[in-house]
Amino acid sequence: MGSEPREDPRRELIDLPVLHKLKLYSTRTTFYLIGRDEKKTFWRILKIDRTDPKELNLFEDPTKYTHDEISQLKKWISRGNQEHGGLRAETTCYGIIGFVRFLGPYYILVIRKRKKVGEICGHAIYGVAESQMIMVPYPSSETRVSSSAAERRYRKLFNMVDLSKNFYFSYTYRLMYSLQKNICNTERGKIHDNSMFVWNEYLTRGIRGILKNTVWTVALVYGFFEQIKCSVSNEEFILTVIARRSRRYAGTRYLRRGVNEQGSVANEVEIEQIVSKEVPEGKKIPITSVVQVRGSIPLFWSQETSVFNPQPDIILNNTDENYTATKLHFENLRQRYGKRIIIMNLLKTGDKDHRESILKAAFGKAIWFINRQTKKDSRLKAIHYDLNKHFKSGVDGAFEQLCVLGKRALDLIDLFFCEAPLGIGAEGVINDSFLNNPIMNQDKEETIQENEALKADIHKLQSGVLRTNCVDCLDRTNVAQYSHGLVALNQQLRTLGITGPPIVDKDNPVAKKLMEVYENAGDAIAIQYAGSEAHTKMFSALRGEWNMMMKHRDIITAVRRHYNNAYQDGEKQNAINVFLGKSGPQLGRQAPWELGSDQRNTRRTSSNLDIETLRPKISRSLSDNLLLLGELNLEEPILENPEPSREGLNGVIWETTSESGFIEAEPTSPTFHSAIVDEDHLRRTGSRQMLQGSSSMSDFLGLDDVPGFSHSYNARFTPADEMFEICSSVSSDNMFTDLDESITSTTDTNILEIVVAMSQELRNDSERLSHVGLTRIFCVICRHDVKVKGLHS
Repeated sequence: MGSEPREDPRRELIDLPVLHKLKLYSTRTTFYLIGRDEKKTFWRILKIDRTDPKELNLFEDPTKYTHDEISQLKKWISRGNQEHGGLRAETTCYGIIGFVRFLGPYYILVIRKRKKVGEICGHAIYGVAESQMIMVPYPSSETRVSSSAAERRYRKLFNMVDLSKNFYFSYTYRLMYSLQKNICNTERGKIHDNSMFVWNEYLTRGIRGILKNTVWTVALVYGFFEQIKCSVSNEEFILTVIARRSRRYAGTRYLRRGVNEQGSVANEVEIEQIVSKEVPEGKKIPITSVVQVRGSIPLFWSQETSVFNPQPDIILNNTDENYTATKLHFENLRQRYGKRIIIMNLLKTGDKDHRESILKAAFGKAIWFINRQTKKDSRLKAIHYDLNKHFKSGVDGAFEQLCVLGKRALDLIDLFFCEAPLGIGAEGVINDSFLNNPIMNQDKEETIQENEALKADIHKLQSGVLRTNCVDCLDRTNVAQYSHGLVALNQQLRTLGITGPPIVDKDNPVAKKLMEVYENAGDAIAIQYAGSEAHTKMFSALRGEWNMMMKHRDIITAVRRHYNNAYQDGEKQNAINVFLGKSGPQLGRQAPWELGSDQRNTRRTSSNLDIETLRPKISRSLSDNLLLLGELNLEEPILENPEPSREGLNGVIWETTSESGFIEAEPTSPTFHSAIVDEDHLRRTGSRQMLQGSSSMSDFLGLDDVPGFSHSYNARFTPADEMFEICSSVSSDNMFTDLDESITSTTDTNILEIVVAMSQELRNDSERLSHVGLTRIFCVICRHDVKVKGLHS
């Protein structure tokens, strides 16, 4: 019972004392969880008391048993409990997910079946295939509450979170962290299971507090994982894409919008793209990674679910005048990824009911406000790109522009590249697992010391992140993140020394494989957040497959999404809250199904307590009288330890004078239009610098790397540098006005004179400035000439 299909033997790793397989046995008074390592060299025992239904009492036997010793021990236990049925085998499992209690007894959750989904530097990565929930106390009169209606409803809610879909873990690799953080930020002797990406943190808090280690539990990451083998010019490489969903403000589409007071945003997902080469055993593995993120617009806003209106109005809460929560969000990004935060905002500007335009304007105010108080080299670098409008003007042109922006963003933040030995980071897992539990022998310690000498050779570091959002951070965001991933893949392959035809071309076989992976990731994230797969319109159009059948499929997707949002999301949100410990009977609050929708949807209210910030119930260990979480704060602070930063390491330090929100891009042609209003900025740069786009863009951006580009491509593009750097210091209320008019001239000098003159005129006329709003002065840079028009509008 519980046998698992044997996987192909993998390469030799450091011999870790990590428990891979466990068997649960029971007597009337005790559960015995017996675990062993992968090579069957030792066995461990965890005892769980079954006599007290309301307390979690655990005892970890510090002895390492052999196979013969554990067999003899089981016989003794069975003989001692003969009158009560002896020792019974309950189940085989592969790790503890955690413990949970509602109104009555404790339950233990275990991984019943697992499936191997890939490897990272020799560390096996698994997905949960089946889980099991087992009541801990022996059935008695005191556990009858477990059959009550309220208890059954809590169990039903809890089990709505399907652990067999998109939950991943590793015994020897910290899957909750990016490759760069795993290799560069090994913090020895620290338990990492309270990371924002570990979804069973609340469920394991009790056992970790008692045992002071993570030997028996696994850390579950929720999101997406796919690994495939590809080749370019007969050179093979491994492509891995990981999506990690944050648990901090987790929920469903309309019940989790915007930001909470701690700076966490809805639908926050970290996407990591890893590329590595296969090398002979004994050699270091060349491996690269690029991380990007998505997340809801970090403002206080919401939408009321409506059965009759599939697109409900956006409601803004403007009580956070100083944008405290927004600043917390971006500060958290800086701490995690580095100081260069690039924002790609994909909201619509021409929506008839102005739903997204309202958010766009408010987001612009926030960026302008934050940048005004931030040092120059740490300002947010933001651009608005109406992907929907650009897409209507031509899918190929829109995608090319996305890739240009992705290329420039990658130039600014760079990627992570190192050569790592097999099993890198394993020594940290040993120290983590056996913290304050010195059962390791001298040979093991010597083995660790020997492997400490095998460090990774780090050549490049990612020093920032690209943050992408649309209104839902789903469909448009999927396409934009794919474009960035495609540009990054080309750079990753070159970094690894894999050469061949340019793969950053949507018709290239490797690009098509990457598109499939990002589509799969987008579907997984969309189902988790919105209840349906992602829309396929833009990806289908890129493949040239958009037709009536695909259009009907998208309509069905929209209907399914609306139905789930209107009828099922309330219960789904309750389930997530219970699973994450955000609500529950232990706190004496209302049952989650008794809360109104406005209470499920976190707003700025002091009544919205977080279970993670409250002191949990005290329980004691049978072995050492340890307090269960009595004085133990396992929750990490909002500002996590930052990634290592090495300025100037194969990257360009970007200077900007930006004090405002987004730079806009027009969809009328491959030419980008940049807003230029600040007189001092114009005088500093000069007309020649402002018009550097007239030079060869193929040389500047390497447009061979962008889909559809070649040396014979005739279009000229404004450098992405200018699009990021030329931000105006105008009124924040109207800074997002579309670039619907252009100012051009036959000479560069005329442009400069006109812009300076009009800027000075408007500065001297404050009443007119407030009436006109954002000064519509725009510079159009193209290959041939520049003309003046529309000045009197």
